[in-house]
Parts: sequence; structure tokens; C-alpha cells
Amino acid sequence: MPATRVEQASSVSIDAIAHTMHPLAVAAKARRWAVQMPTARQPTARAYYDTATERKVLHLDPATGAIIAPERTLGATGFFYPFHFSLFIHHWDLGEWLAGLAALAMMVMCVSGVVIHRRIFADFFTLRIVRKTQRTTLDLHNVTGVVGLPFNFLIAFTGLVIFMGVYLPGIRDVLYPGEPAAFVAEAYGTPRIPALKQPAELVPLGPMIAEAQRRWNGAAPASVLIFNPGDRGASVMVNQDTSSRVTMDANTVMFEGATGRVIAGPHRYSPTMMTFGYLSGMHYTWFDHATLRWLYFISGLAGCVLIATGFLFWIQSRAKRHAKAGVRGMVLVRGLSVGATIGIVLASLGFLIANRLLPDIVTIAGVPRAWMEVRVFCVVWLLAFAHAWLRPGSAWREQSMAVGVASLAAVGLNWTTTGDMLPVSIAAGRWAVAGVDLVLLAAGAIALVAARRLAMRARAGKARDVTPKPATP
Repeated sequence: MPATRVEQASSVSIDAIAHTMHPLAVAAKARRWAVQMPTARQPTARAYYDTATERKVLHLDPATGAIIAPERTLGATGFFYPFHFSLFIHHWDLGEWLAGLAALAMMVMCVSGVVIHRRIFADFFTLRIVRKTQRTTLDLHNVTGVVGLPFNFLIAFTGLVIFMGVYLPGIRDVLYPGEPAAFVAEAYGTPRIPALKQPAELVPLGPMIAEAQRRWNGAAPASVLIFNPGDRGASVMVNQDTSSRVTMDANTVMFEGATGRVIAGPHRYSPTMMTFGYLSGMHYTWFDHATLRWLYFISGLAGCVLIATGFLFWIQSRAKRHAKAGVRGMVLVRGLSVGATIGIVLASLGFLIANRLLPDIVTIAGVPRAWMEVRVFCVVWLLAFAHAWLRPGSAWREQSMAVGVASLAAVGLNWTTTGDMLPVSIAAGRWAVAGVDLVLLAAGAIALVAARRLAMRARAGKARDVTPKPATP
């Protein structure tokens, strides 16, 4: 969303934001509206209101409350983030269950991998880059497995903890039978105030923010939520910014929307909830610590290498044996290995390219623009799987070439459609934009080099096949 690439405002007026958002929410009969306060990572005020069927998202000028741009793309926050834990399958929480099973399997593999590979920690200090691809693949698998072991286990475990309400709903139902609001009030200190069906104006939010900050000893707010807007039973929830610590204890302060009176807060978490908040913070990584965030990023990349080399080693070690035995499952696994690794990278690049190529209008062919981008992602990913199954001998090479070309195309489209060339982004201090371009350029270069080497290896293999063998004397 190029319109949101603005300088961080020196001042924030919550009442100017409310002047824009509150009438929109009341007119739409929204259940709530909210605003995320601007940060260095997101310089705009990202506001939204929830209707009975959808969420409308807007980016506002933090100082004036003027609408900068409607959010016509789900982007990373709205697509990649929920996709990683729900797969965008929302019926019966099926996506969360599939992601939970995958997380549980990941934890099992972390433990069983250490048990099975008896020399894994000794092999950690051995990385042999040799002509035997299988040996190199195994060494790289061992190295990334040991380096990323704590991270992989932590991410899987904390992901399961965060969704314990989905996986273990019976516990809450037993302790709070028929009273989910009672659990929320006791755990988070945020009682739910029902709508009274009586119209009332919202009093200024500025004094509420000031009172919350006084109770937080001057700490800054992270978000403000208004429930039942336009009703006498409206309530205002102000959450504290937690970027200075790992534990996500928002120290919420609740106010009456019609009077500004404090209802509750700040709520001190119980030891159990503090543990939950700490584990959640370790997973979400919302804390402001550049070194730790880079370690998470590198550990995530190491996890990707671990998965890819695991696929490759499994195939390399069994291909000939399965071929002799006539086992047909190898074709399926080869296709899965390509589609699940380089295929999803290609699909993500398709999403970025669609973001720049699709016209900036509300709907395209009757489909909301944001969902058209998601459709492009899904189609490209499915095509990557199909290509891998139809061309198993050249899938890695051809999809590596496609990733290289698509990475360069995504960077070029950003430059041509927004004017934010890499030198311009760096000079303006837009490191979020420059960082994406730099990573895409690096990924594209690696993919093109890999494609070239795979092509050379394929040509060398064909040359060996056609070279006549010397006659036996």
C-alpha cells in the first residue's frame, strides 16, 4: 500500500481519529471499532470497524484523522499472518486443528530427531561440501537441525499454548459453564458491557488515554477499542504498549464510553496468565529488540532449510530402492517436496506481483480486490504442485528459475508503480520498503544461481548417458 509509506507523525490525536471513525462505525451498526496507534514499523493509524459480516480497515493520518487509504489488500497482516495458523480454512476451526496437528508433529520430530541421530551434536561440527550430494544434504540437515532445535520446539509449543481454547475447550466450559464472558473478565480484567439499545454520544477519548497513562506510570498506549459505538452501553478499552518487554500483559483500562468513568483496570495478571502472556510474547515477537528479531528471522530460515534438506535426503536415500521395488509413492513425495518448499515461495511472489498489477479498485470481476490477490496465491501454489508432479525431473530447476524471475519482477514492479527505487527508499529511510526489495533481490539471485547449477548438472548427466561405454575386451 504505497499510500501508507509516510513519515511517522510527531503527534497523535485520538479524538481526531475518533471524529473520523466513530460516525462510520455508528452508521454501519458496527459491533466495535478500534485503532492501532502508529509505530516506527507502521507510521499510520490503522483503524477498523466490525460489522456483522466483515471488517472494514482504513489507514488514517494520526495527527488529523484524515483517511490516507482504504486497505484494499490483506497483505502480510491480513493474509500471511492468519494463513500460517489457520490456512484460511475457518469452518469448524479446521484450519487451526490442522496447524495444531502440524505443530504437534513438529515437536515430536524435534525430540525423535535427537534420539534417532545419536551423533547429531557431534555431526553439528561437520559440514562436508563434497561431490556426494546426499552427504552434503545430510550434513546441512544436521547443522540446521541443531541450530534451530530450541527455536523450532519453542515456536511449535507456544503456538499450541496460544490456541489452547480451540484444542481444549472443555476445560473452560467446565470451569465457566455457559459464561465465556466471565472467563475473559477474570483472566484479562476486561468485563463485557452489553448494549443498552439507547443512543448516546461518545465522550472525548483524550482524557481516557491520559488517565490510562497515569495509571501506567506514563507508559504509551498500543490500541484503543470502542465496543457498542453509539449506544449508552458503549465501553472503551485502552491497551498498554508492551514492546519494551516479552510478556504480553496489556494492562488494559476500561472506561464507560458515555461518561468516561473508569470501569476496571489496570488488571494485574495472575501467575498463570503471566506465564501465558510470556509464552505468547515469545511466539508473537512483538517486543522491540532488533537483535532478537533478527535471530528469529535467521532461525526461521534455518527451519526452512531443515525441512527442505529433510525432504531431499529422504528422496535421495530411497529413490533407487523404491524404483527397483516398483513403489509409486515416490512421485507423490517428489511433487510434495517441491510444492511445499519452493512452490510456496513462488506463490508468495505471485501474491506480491498481483498486489502491484491488479487495479486499485474495490472489486474485480465481482470479487473484492484483496481476495483476488489471495486467489492468485492459491492458483500459483496449486500450479506449482501440478508442475512438480508433471515434470518431476526438471521441477526444481524450472521453479528455481521462476522464483528468480518473479523476485526481480516484484522488485521492478514496486519501483515502476511507486517510484520507490532502492536508492530512493534507503535515502528516505524507508527501511521496511528497502528491506523487502533487498531480500527479494537476494532470493532472486540465489534462485537463479541454483537454477543454473541444476541445468549444468542436468546437461552433464545427459552427456554421461549418451557417451558410449568402452567395449569389454
